[in-house]
Amino acid sequence: MKILIVEDDPTICDIVGETLARWGFEIVQAEDFDKVLTLFLHESPHLVIMDINLPSFDGFYWCNKIREVSKVPLIFLSSRDTSLDMVMSMNMGGDDYIQKPFHTDVLLAKINALLRRTYSYPEPRSNIMEHDGVVLSLDDGDARIDGQKADLTKTEFLILNILMKHKGMIVDRKKLMRSLWEDESFVDENTLSVNMARLRKKLAELGKDNFIMTKKGRGYIIQ
Repeated sequence: MKILIVEDDPTICDIVGETLARWGFEIVQAEDFDKVLTLFLHESPHLVIMDINLPSFDGFYWCNKIREVSKVPLIFLSSRDTSLDMVMSMNMGGDDYIQKPFHTDVLLAKINALLRRTYSYPEPRSNIMEHDGVVLSLDDGDARIDGQKADLTKTEFLILNILMKHKGMIVDRKKLMRSLWEDESFVDENTLSVNMARLRKKLAELGKDNFIMTKKGRGYIIQ
């Protein structure tokens, strides 16, 4: 998958480009900001990351030009923080808006989700789950929140993985235990309670109190 980055801050452009390249994406970086559409037509990227504040014409202008010829997914990446800017971004044809400063894990998760929805492709090394700022890495089994890492045990990781897969749905305790048993991580009622408490504590220490809610007599839910 090829991604075009239209960003005039060389530091941010390099950080984003290097991060995405490590995950197997082909990167094209705009250098002549008077010829963004020409570059887009020449490269035919699968996704565009667009800053709003650019030399000559702004990102809204180039988004509009791209939308005249393509429905390619486009993410605005900007330091502008007003609701009007975000609304304009969507009205001009943007598919998502990420405000600077940002975390590359969240940007990567949004890119993968957008590409998956658009092209129905299996994510290259798609080993990240994200919900409400919590990023779960399926590679190293850790959770990250605002760039801070929570080291999870295998059982804690499996619990969080199952709940995030079923976000918005109540997962009862028996289903959780059966899932852990199938993964050869046998737990009984007490073990599950202890692991759940430890997992919640680790998330709370990174600012995510009540990320996992208890539905009394029914189970757990991530909303």
